[in-house]
Amino acid sequence: MKANELRNIYIEFFKSKDHKLIQSASLLPENDPTVLFTTAGMHPLVPFLLGQTHVQGKRLVSTQKCIRTIDIDEVGDRVHHTFFEMLGNWSLGDYFKKEAIEYSFEFLTKFLNIPAEKLAVSCFKGDEHAPKDIESADKWESLGIPKHKIIFLPKQNNWWRPAGETGPCGPDTEMFYYIGERNPSEASNPETDEDNWVEIWNDVFMQYNKTKEGKYEPLKQKNVDTGMGLERTLAVLNGYDDNYKTDLWWPIIKEIQALSGMDYDGYSKEMRIIADHIKAATFILGDNKGIVPSNLGQGYIVRRLIRRAIRYAWKLNMKETFCHVLADQVIAMYREQYPELEKNKHFIITELRKEEERFSEVIEKGMKQFDKVIKDKKISGEDAFLLFQSYGFPIELTQELALEKEVVVDVKGYEEEFKKHQELSRTATEGMFKSGLADHSEQTTKLHTAAHLLLSALNRVLLRDITQKGSNINPERLRLDFNLDRKLTDEEKKKVEDQVNTWIKQALPVTKEEMTVEKAKAQGAQGAFEHKYGEKVYVYTIGESSKEICSGPHVQNTRELGHFKIKKEESVAAGVRRIKAILD
Repeated sequence: MKANELRNIYIEFFKSKDHKLIQSASLLPENDPTVLFTTAGMHPLVPFLLGQTHVQGKRLVSTQKCIRTIDIDEVGDRVHHTFFEMLGNWSLGDYFKKEAIEYSFEFLTKFLNIPAEKLAVSCFKGDEHAPKDIESADKWESLGIPKHKIIFLPKQNNWWRPAGETGPCGPDTEMFYYIGERNPSEASNPETDEDNWVEIWNDVFMQYNKTKEGKYEPLKQKNVDTGMGLERTLAVLNGYDDNYKTDLWWPIIKEIQALSGMDYDGYSKEMRIIADHIKAATFILGDNKGIVPSNLGQGYIVRRLIRRAIRYAWKLNMKETFCHVLADQVIAMYREQYPELEKNKHFIITELRKEEERFSEVIEKGMKQFDKVIKDKKISGEDAFLLFQSYGFPIELTQELALEKEVVVDVKGYEEEFKKHQELSRTATEGMFKSGLADHSEQTTKLHTAAHLLLSALNRVLLRDITQKGSNINPERLRLDFNLDRKLTDEEKKKVEDQVNTWIKQALPVTKEEMTVEKAKAQGAQGAFEHKYGEKVYVYTIGESSKEICSGPHVQNTRELGHFKIKKEESVAAGVRRIKAILD
């Protein structure tokens, strides 16, 4: 199946159910300072979800273009994208759970011809804010989904949060497609057999409004907001385990292969990053509101995407200008669906050429400077800012290069230098990209503290010397890599979770002390001692559970953390395991 076919089938189906087609909104949201880009189909519809009358009526359908940068560091695998399209349909105070679920089941089984036995669903399990969603589960069962394929999951799985800090939200029910080689057994569902089930659709029941105080107030108008990711669904329907092999991506990949002379199978990560970033940059530049690469806000996102793509292109020996060639391909692919790209083609090509030429002029000098400023396996804040100011290296690029060379970047020092030289918007310097320690948001701070407890719990449960091999933290989850030559047992994972939660409940104080490396070692602080530190380091102590060399940020007491939950444990390299965990 081709992308246009799936879009058209979806839209025509909901038009047959009296939904009116609305055009994709701008990628640049209006009157919403909490986000930089439109991140979901419901985002432009928030006023109407709150009760404002929509000119097209109470039933709507669309294909919405979206940009999400929260997982930009994950791009390069088979499923993550910065730019994506969301197929969506809405009921603004009209039908609710019963009809929404009936429509979803009918579309999946009769119009996409998915056998019902290859479907499973999840529903909200309930908490102090909202009850267990028995109504949705009963409806699915009445349509033929057996009980063992209907699972109940907590808020982090089956609750749609507001587009910003406040706004409409509520429980959801998610649909999963079985991708295993044989038909699913009775013991198989998305909770027990995660690797064989892929989420393809989500029905959100907007029943609440989250206030600034964190309260969940019932909405006078109950709404339905559904979303189906075009890229993922298209891959599933075509039997691909790689989204980039669909017609939404493959023409761009073929251009990269031709330009580089390299084969996708050998350089899939680099090619995916280049394809994703140039497509996203093309759509942002092609928006009718016109954003140019810069060092501020949305323009900074564009600059980062382009420069990151160039850096990976250099790994493929693509030294000639190439961005405009790939942009041409993107424009041709989406000309019918998004005519604004063709309309703004000259602007897109011009800005891409200018940015690529500007960066190409300085990148070689910048790389030489990068090698010069590495001192004792560390890059100071002053040098990181020099790379940004004089050579155009976004701090994220410096961090990526440093990671490859096992070098530490003084991000805090960089931020201090940044503030001295330019007064930028707070969102441009703190939390814009939701990645690593550059994000000092409340949730990231909590997760960073929880990562310390996780490392200590692993040592205590496994009774061996477990050290950190890498980490990545954003407001949604923490990721910790550690040395271990085998998979954790379910019992061990449970013990680790329980230990972390015990420490949280004990309300342990978190203290920070400056000391010499020698003193830190003498006190038993954890740290990568194969690397060289400066004369003084910060040591964070959490009660008697954890003592670790770190540059922060942290909470003041573990009682602030909430409940710790391991979501996934997997292998990432020989002798290295990875845990992804959340707080709720």
